[in-house]
Amino acid sequence: MAGEMDPEPGSGPRVFASPALLLESVGERLGASDWLLIDQERIDRFAEATGDHQWIHVDPEKAAAGPFGATIAHGYLTLALTNKFMPEILRVDGVSMGINYGVNKVRFLQPVKVGSRVRGSAKVAACDEIHGGVQVVITITVEIEGSDRPACVCESVSRFMT
Repeated sequence: MAGEMDPEPGSGPRVFASPALLLESVGERLGASDWLLIDQERIDRFAEATGDHQWIHVDPEKAAAGPFGATIAHGYLTLALTNKFMPEILRVDGVSMGINYGVNKVRFLQPVKVGSRVRGSAKVAACDEIHGGVQVVITITVEIEGSDRPACVCESVSRFMT
């Protein structure tokens, strides 16, 4: 798999036949997910799940007169969507399990206004052998359609166990 061209966005995940093949992919772009509409219902459900009901997220009328001109997605909703995007970008076969091991760094660079479409794109930043598998650091960028500046960039750490 290493050295192949980036898949087209939304064309399905980049498939690695085994975790060991990730070791050869450091520095490579993996591709991008499909676009996802961020509607008020999704924002409201996240607010309900987390208890974060700040008006910039859940009060369209007040938010229209606020600093962003509309409600915005929670930063942590944007981050949480990376878990939705990753299976659309990357699939590793030959594993007994995959584990979200953590996040090294997260930055929220721009708010996501309601009605925007976002997608994830990913690049393999590092990969190391560990006992029973590999640990991979993937830089995930949450892009906003029509914007030159991303909403979020994070370094996601995953373990793929054989």
